[in-house]
Amino acid sequence: MKKHSIIIGVDVSKSKLDISFLSVSNSKLLTHFVVENNKSGISKVVKGVLAIGFKKSDALFCFENTGVYSLPLSFYLCENELDYWMVPAIEIKRSKGISRGKTDKSDSKDIAFYALTHMHKMQLSSLPESDLIRLKLLYSEIMKLVKSLRVFDGTKETIKFLPKEVVQELKKNNQATIKALKKQLKSIEEEIKKIVLSNQTIKQQFDLIQTIPGVGPQTATYLIICTKCLSAFSDWRKLACYAGVAPFEYSSGSSIIARTKVHHLADKQLKSLLNMCALNIKRNDKDVKQYYERKTNEGKNPMLVMNAIRCKIISRVFAVVSRNTPYVDFKKYAA
Repeated sequence: MKKHSIIIGVDVSKSKLDISFLSVSNSKLLTHFVVENNKSGISKVVKGVLAIGFKKSDALFCFENTGVYSLPLSFYLCENELDYWMVPAIEIKRSKGISRGKTDKSDSKDIAFYALTHMHKMQLSSLPESDLIRLKLLYSEIMKLVKSLRVFDGTKETIKFLPKEVVQELKKNNQATIKALKKQLKSIEEEIKKIVLSNQTIKQQFDLIQTIPGVGPQTATYLIICTKCLSAFSDWRKLACYAGVAPFEYSSGSSIIARTKVHHLADKQLKSLLNMCALNIKRNDKDVKQYYERKTNEGKNPMLVMNAIRCKIISRVFAVVSRNTPYVDFKKYAA
């Protein structure tokens, strides 16, 4: 593992970055300052590293994943080949223990100390390729449009109970809005399709994942986005944990023995998509249907069985992508 001499804790906000320099050798806080959250401001941080006698290669930047607000910093560090570690905010928060009060300055210091004390689990971050970033942004727009369509579609229920002369204009505007939203939704879906077809790696994985029974294009697209073409997870069990479908034991001593269950910290969108896939495969796959019925007849909780099916889907995704071959149902060829 590469050794770093200085850790730079960055608290990212919309307009500014709070910076704390921490020496690795003596755990001493060297300095704190604030810069703008743009290319010019970030370059001042790098100049600050050089000004106190360190090389750029000595520095490790650590900051929370704050979505689009942390993108300028990520882009700059990638372009200049500087090491950085992007950590989930909840992980840093829970590592602090009991704390009182909160400021951006103290947050940047806490982030720097987190990086120092958790160096054993450090994984240098990197930006996904531009096509994946575009896919992620477009997919987010689709989710907004789908949510808006649901809201405007609900107006139909209100219209039923009101006089026609009162709601005539409302109905006309509502239908026009829904039509415009559907048109925009179709346009974005076409743009996503173009990106998938133009990128060989994405296209290959997109086609392979869809050979798995029950998995459609929407789930395949989201799996590619959230896993960075399956490079973000080393095995399917870690992805199952991320998706919130991995069961965990809850017990302590002899008095606390709770049922095994999944954790609420998860990618809820991925979990929802996997649930739809599991329901689909349960209806259409004879073997899975028999498995579900057998386990429920044995007294297993139906949701527990469905969770096992969701895990099976994830394991199949990893299998087809790692083998680079389509899914094959060997039971069809059994004697």
